Amino acid sequence: MAEEYSAKSIKVLEGLEAVRKRPAMYIGSTSKEGLHHCFYEVVDNSIDEVQGGFATLIEVTINQDGSLTVVDNGRGIPVDKHESGKSALEIVMTKLHAGGKFESKAYQISGGLHGVGVSCVNALSKKLIVQVKRDGKIHEQTYKIGVPQGPVRVTGSVKDGETGTSVTFYPDDEIFSTVNFDFSVIVNRVRELAFLNPGAKIIVKDDREGKKEEFHYEGGLTEFVKWINRSKSPIHKPIYFKKQTDSTIIEVGVQYVDGYQENIFGFVNTINTVEGGTHISGFKTALTRAINDYATKKGMLKNEKLTGDDVREGLTAIVSIRIKDPQFEGQTKTKLGNSEVKGYVDSVSSIALTEFFEENPDIASKIANKCVSAAKAREAARKARDLVRRKSVVGFSGLPGKLADCSSKKFESTELYIVEGDSAGGSAKMARDKEFQAILPLKGKPLNVEKAMPVKVLGNDEIVNLITAIGAGIKENFDIKKLRYNKIIIMSDADVDGQHIRTLLLTFFYRYVPELIDNGNIYVAMSPLYRIRGKGKIHYVYSDEELEKTLKKIEGNPDVQRFKGLGEMNPEQLWETTMDPKTRILKKVTVDDAVRADEVFTMLMGDAVGPRRKFIEVNANIAELDI
Repeated sequence: MAEEYSAKSIKVLEGLEAVRKRPAMYIGSTSKEGLHHCFYEVVDNSIDEVQGGFATLIEVTINQDGSLTVVDNGRGIPVDKHESGKSALEIVMTKLHAGGKFESKAYQISGGLHGVGVSCVNALSKKLIVQVKRDGKIHEQTYKIGVPQGPVRVTGSVKDGETGTSVTFYPDDEIFSTVNFDFSVIVNRVRELAFLNPGAKIIVKDDREGKKEEFHYEGGLTEFVKWINRSKSPIHKPIYFKKQTDSTIIEVGVQYVDGYQENIFGFVNTINTVEGGTHISGFKTALTRAINDYATKKGMLKNEKLTGDDVREGLTAIVSIRIKDPQFEGQTKTKLGNSEVKGYVDSVSSIALTEFFEENPDIASKIANKCVSAAKAREAARKARDLVRRKSVVGFSGLPGKLADCSSKKFESTELYIVEGDSAGGSAKMARDKEFQAILPLKGKPLNVEKAMPVKVLGNDEIVNLITAIGAGIKENFDIKKLRYNKIIIMSDADVDGQHIRTLLLTFFYRYVPELIDNGNIYVAMSPLYRIRGKGKIHYVYSDEELEKTLKKIEGNPDVQRFKGLGEMNPEQLWETTMDPKTRILKKVTVDDAVRADEVFTMLMGDAVGPRRKFIEVNANIAELDI
């Protein structure tokens, strides 16, 4: 008999217990991303002090014992008694939806307006120590999984006027799949914060490895745009403007390069809104209008108009706004929803861009000429896209001849393997489960879309075959509902050539169908490098390092076979190692940091040799790049 569903069945989760019960609801995940989200929540409190004009220095330290410390020289969290009878510090550290950000007098602008920030981190930490410098004293309190281990106590004194907050937390390894902080992830976020807050100096230290980096950019967004474009070829100096409307501050940095990719990064109260929102919509509208007006006025256009795609080709822009009451869509704050912001940003950007073009005709002409050229190329690319769209109609005649399709109509189970070469393609076709696995062999290395004009990309047979097989189209013709396979799996050899092919394909997906990455449809199959036979058992290993470890465990003189490529494997081996859902290793492709991803793709696949050489020299000892 089923249990009675009554009032007794409804569990009320008190305070921070809810956070521990459903951590992903509050920090997105319990993986590496969730771990670093805890750091973001803590450092955002220090950034709020910077934005209020109260702090100028933030120090972040990954300690030798694995904990992480964030120190600022802001006002310090209040320690006096709250109306509840407890110290205000304890309330902030232990209660959800409690903090100074709900009272506009304390913070005019802040990032963490959902009110779960540092108390949420406290709940997910084995231990957390907070120190506050205020009123000439050091106040301290320690917590374990969010529970105070005693009252706030005074542990020392400080010089008059010295204030600030220090938070040290030990992430709970029973909650997180990893508690190992990644120095590069922290550095990338801190660099963004330093660009967005030119008044602050931020220091990052890793005491585990003796690393230290300092960030302080007086130039703000102008330096940020230059930094993003440092591996590209800009056609003019950055355009920068800043305007305050009521309680909203709008800051924009713009620079065009001679490439074809569009990069617009949005920030709201320093939070990276990777899904955009109303601030980005307002800027795009203003940019299109301002460039059209200038080009028409100068006789560069007749009856036609430049589209949004035309004016954004080769554009790098950063739109940073600070607003009193941001309305984010979702707890992870990736998209801004405030409807009034679109009008603010549109109006401010229109006026500023129009004035800049009038005062700087040389730069305005370069930008307008580039956009007009883009419009001509767009017409040629449109014809190519229309051809791709017509060929993408689902049906036998519309699919590439080399595609070995699967028979299943259950979308959730279907997979498309993209395989290099006819040899590996032949093995894969024999190895696969025909019901749910489709195979598309590619001839030669895919086109490097980073360097090619869109019209050339869409005229490339292998790229067209790929788009057609996937079925969802690209750019403005993209429709996720027409996607023919749930998993799109890149399967290339484990050698250098295979890694190059993998990177070329990832560049295509990132630049032309990023929605598939965002939607979690793109995977990389990990193909083995060695086959070891010893004592009647067979082991497949995926790197030289893993080979050494495995050989040490196997006694005797095992037989080691190095695979030159997937085509060298017989179908049984290929199925067992790379295609059998029970035994294969797949890596899902994700993009956590769009700024960093753009930088890496440009550096590795673009024209500038210098930055790529430097990158290779620095990272030569790293076997795999985790984008």
